[in-house]
Amino acid sequence: MISLPEAKQAGLDGVEIKFDPKANRVEFADESVRQSYKTQMRETGLVIPSISMNILNWVPLASDPRAPLWLEQTIDAAPDLGAKVILLAFFIKGDLLDAGGNVKQKDVDVVVERIRAAAPRARSAGVTLAIENTLPATENLRILERIGHDSVKIYYDVFNTGVVKGYDVPKELRLLKDLVAQVHFKNGGAYMDERKGYFEPIVAALNDINYAGWIVLETSNPSKNPVADTRRNVEFVRRLYSH
Repeated sequence: MISLPEAKQAGLDGVEIKFDPKANRVEFADESVRQSYKTQMRETGLVIPSISMNILNWVPLASDPRAPLWLEQTIDAAPDLGAKVILLAFFIKGDLLDAGGNVKQKDVDVVVERIRAAAPRARSAGVTLAIENTLPATENLRILERIGHDSVKIYYDVFNTGVVKGYDVPKELRLLKDLVAQVHFKNGGAYMDERKGYFEPIVAALNDINYAGWIVLETSNPSKNPVADTRRNVEFVRRLYSH
């Protein structure tokens, strides 16, 4: 992740931020931390569209009692930062698939219960809770149906699903339609323009479903220059959308 000043240099319009919890309190719960971000936003003209709870990869929402509290605190802090989406991550320790590729149904049951409990708070805050995981779209549709709340949608990562899991990304996006809250673009440890022909069908599918949200770059720095490498990826995405 790069800072807001670096993001401005790289040509970004905003930055998705993440946090490291301090004891049982997320850092965004402190007004001074939020004020620092708001100052950076004023100085750069950039916005914070979303907050990533990637901490759930190590402190799973399905099993750790701290996770629901941190989620509540993040929801409460998001409006002050202007963030409309909170990414709920389910990878590594929090993965909802086991080593054999089977759904961890007991974990899913707890996740559904805990997200359903947080959803009214999210609605009151004007925030969408966006689930990002390795499940196929059909499984995610079942989860959303069980939660049954319009403040809960899917955060779709086109690399984790298409390259890592081998899913048909355009087909999945067309299946999810308006249940896609936000999208991650990336290409592992390489530049995005090096994966020839991969992103064009994805952009076509996003256009077909009238997706108007943010394209968030979760990219690496092959040259060890985060500003230059991000700028290259930004320019590639802008070209994708210029045709």
